[in-house]
Amino acid sequence: MTSILCARRREVLKKIASGPYLVWILLFILIPILMIAFFGMVRIDPETGNYFFTSDNFKRVFEGVYLSVWTRSIFIALKATFICLVLGYPMAMILSRMDVKYRTIAVMLFVVPMWMNFLLRTYAWMTILGKNGVLNKILTFFGLPQMTFLYSEGAVLLGMVYNFLPFMVLPIYTVLSKMDNGLIEAAEDLGANKFNSFRKVILPLSIPGIVSGISMVFMPAVSTFVISNLLYGGQYMLIGNLIEQQFLVVNDWHFGSAISIILMIIILLTMAIMNHLSGNDPEDGGANLW
Repeated sequence: MTSILCARRREVLKKIASGPYLVWILLFILIPILMIAFFGMVRIDPETGNYFFTSDNFKRVFEGVYLSVWTRSIFIALKATFICLVLGYPMAMILSRMDVKYRTIAVMLFVVPMWMNFLLRTYAWMTILGKNGVLNKILTFFGLPQMTFLYSEGAVLLGMVYNFLPFMVLPIYTVLSKMDNGLIEAAEDLGANKFNSFRKVILPLSIPGIVSGISMVFMPAVSTFVISNLLYGGQYMLIGNLIEQQFLVVNDWHFGSAISIILMIIILLTMAIMNHLSGNDPEDGGANLW
């Protein structure tokens, strides 16, 4: 009888403890999503001022002029993700193999810039890449002609890579740092060289970190609007800029909500695909990709 009362008491305490989290989810996740879904599925009748359900908002998303924005956004997000992976994986390996006393300092060098405001970090690149910026002053000092770095696709890509690279490095580093070195030693004892040890042991075991890093970079990269606004002067239209424009400039919340819903679906599909490719299945050991 006492054990039953204790179990019921624990259940009550769990429900009380989960209350604030449920309220948070309701107020800041479910209600905003439901509002976006509602605005995306309705329009306002100009004569009566009443809402009516329609699919015009979603049909408009797939018109030619907006499809080009979707294509541009996805491709530059893929480019940024690929560059972050190419740069981030070696960095993560170097960090994971450093001496512990130096490793902490090195990891902090990646984390500390993330404490700075996102806008300030992007503004800093305007100072570096501008016409009278640091890079052009270096070129002038050596007698070389000035170049146009700012207001280009390369500047936007550079801003994405700089801001999102830690999101690629840290998940991969976490996986690599927890890897059992005995597996690598066993592979080398069986005759595997460095390359084969990496291909057969290290890379498959680091797939969860790679997948996590790709997801964490691709999602903000495909939806960002601040970087393109600042580093391309607002002339480089990405899907995030289009959503911002619909809400703040055009004041068409219905079309902006429809775009946001499609973007959420794309991100969720990307996460589902990456989760499937990561082989997060206990039966196959998480390496079915290979």
